[in-house]
Amino acid sequence: MNQKKTEEEYGYDLFPERNEGKQNTTSFKESIQTFNHKCKFMLQVAMETSPYAKLLLTAMKSSGCKVLKERHFSCEDCDGTVSGGFDAASSQIVLCQNNIHQQSHMNRVVAHELIHAFDHCRAHVDWFNNFRHLACSEIRAANLSGDCSFVSEVSRFNFGLKKHQQECVRGRALRSILAVRKITREEAERMVDSVFDSCFNDHAPFGRIPHGKKDAKFAHRDYTNRDHYYKNL
Repeated sequence: MNQKKTEEEYGYDLFPERNEGKQNTTSFKESIQTFNHKCKFMLQVAMETSPYAKLLLTAMKSSGCKVLKERHFSCEDCDGTVSGGFDAASSQIVLCQNNIHQQSHMNRVVAHELIHAFDHCRAHVDWFNNFRHLACSEIRAANLSGDCSFVSEVSRFNFGLKKHQQECVRGRALRSILAVRKITREEAERMVDSVFDSCFNDHAPFGRIPHGKKDAKFAHRDYTNRDHYYKNL
């Protein structure tokens, strides 16, 4: 199999440090690089303070897939068109240290990629051969990570009322698929359309669409208290 062709087909060309089996390892040189240090610091803040990340990390642990910061996250330089990615081959989340410069952006990227990791854990997604699986996870990630929240959309100067959440989710899922798979827009649209309703309405582990931090905090509270409820029945 042509290695270059495989990288392009699966989006690995967007993450050059993933190419040729290279893995990002900690070294003295890396530790003093400004982007890398800042990326790791913002990741730590996201894991400790973002209600989206806290819920997803709790849900992953409950599903038997505990997430370790040093093992399952990697801050790397990426192509200028992406902010992060989930490498199913290594079960590792890539954070693009050269493209993430604000904490709010880091929080959204971490939440988005953790949803992919959660799907990978609970549903055994066939990322490389089943485009419907990929489309479903991209729909869920766009819908539940805050990518399409009111604040996020206003910051992009996108305004709308009627079914705005659905249109935002659909558009972002399409862009994500087209970024990592060499297929036509028409093919991507068919895949998204074929699973949109069921995947848009799959809100696990949040139980609802978190339209902001307040919703995510309530969802996290409900998730962590669910066992207390059943014990009292």
